[in-house]
Amino acid sequence: MVDSYRIQYGYFVDKTDPEYKGAWNATHNTPRVYTPADKAVQTPNSDTPYSFLGADLRAEPLVLTVPELPKDRYFSIQFIDAYTFNFAYAGSRTTGNEAGSIMLAGPNWKGDKPQGIKKVIQSETEINVLIYRTQLFDPSDIDNVKKIQAGYKVEPLSSFLGTAAPTPAPTVDFIKPISQEEQKSSLEVFNILNFVLQFCPTDPSEKELMERFAKVGIGAGKTFDPTKLSPEMKKAFEEGIGDAWKEFAGGAKLMAEGKITSGDAFGTRASMKNNYLYRWLATIGIWGNSKQEAMYPIYFNDASGQKLNGANRYTLHFPKGKLPPANAFWSLTMYQLPESLLVANPIDRYLINSPMLPELKMDSDGGLTLYIQHESPGKDMESNWLPAPKGPFSSYLRIYWPAEAALDGSWKAPQLEKVK
Repeated sequence: MVDSYRIQYGYFVDKTDPEYKGAWNATHNTPRVYTPADKAVQTPNSDTPYSFLGADLRAEPLVLTVPELPKDRYFSIQFIDAYTFNFAYAGSRTTGNEAGSIMLAGPNWKGDKPQGIKKVIQSETEINVLIYRTQLFDPSDIDNVKKIQAGYKVEPLSSFLGTAAPTPAPTVDFIKPISQEEQKSSLEVFNILNFVLQFCPTDPSEKELMERFAKVGIGAGKTFDPTKLSPEMKKAFEEGIGDAWKEFAGGAKLMAEGKITSGDAFGTRASMKNNYLYRWLATIGIWGNSKQEAMYPIYFNDASGQKLNGANRYTLHFPKGKLPPANAFWSLTMYQLPESLLVANPIDRYLINSPMLPELKMDSDGGLTLYIQHESPGKDMESNWLPAPKGPFSSYLRIYWPAEAALDGSWKAPQLEKVK
């Protein structure tokens, strides 16, 4: 929750932040794909230009209107609450590509579905982030994406209905976030958590938890002052943080081994079943999709279990008929470690995806081999080259709107093979 707030503050509050998008309750389009210059969000995709909406639902619901999209173009709207749950989706998979309006309401809204609204989505928190993803087929397609993005509208419910607006919500004095590095040891984490919790009514399943937290000054609107802690309590907090990071390292190792998947780390409150470690592991690629919308087989290690490094060369081979099973599309993206950001390279290629298949060279038996390495594999193989950094890296396979074979596990992602 603290890390999610860090990004929201940069996107919707701090006008001096290079990643600032704009005010709350308006859609902000990024009419391009992400590049190595984008550094706020870990593991960004570079297939679908994003649009962002920071939704403040304290005064009244918002109405989101989307234009009609061509049937073959994938788009989605991911609804993320302040607890970091993906509580709803709209788009190709869930609501279709037709034009229409959806209402997003806060936890305290009561009423019937207004006229002209296709669907009402209710959040359990007053502050939310919505991420729109619009598929880009190739660089020449960007003007089509811009037209679609321009059609993503948002307005308060009163404006949509033409009625009087309610009293505005009080102005929020947003607390300054701390960096990911500071989150590892600073007790300021708990003050930021207290700030975020004021927008988050307590879920019945966490009532007991919040009662325990209250005993040490953690809860909505409380002030957590580390200087007032006794030496014993300060030591206990610091040791607790240390123990938690050991747990995190163990979970990250299981993720690298594929024993915990990204599908385990993102989802609704009901699907996550209060698994706090898995939710925390999701900060490796925060604001990722739930598995029904996108699956992310992640490569941290090669087939022999060794960590990936650009000092080596690797291949990824898909046998004939075994490409990633996607109803929309798939992509393989390169990230430099430890930052988990895109990698600058001489051919400005950060991924290989299924829309590029006509340009890729297929194997003689109809399979597909991709070359993952720092240096070019040679002009004749450059079409299939995904450039790696000189040092440690990870690679994420994304399957958008995964087909049943991906969801039920009958299709397995191939391993990265180190070239001898």
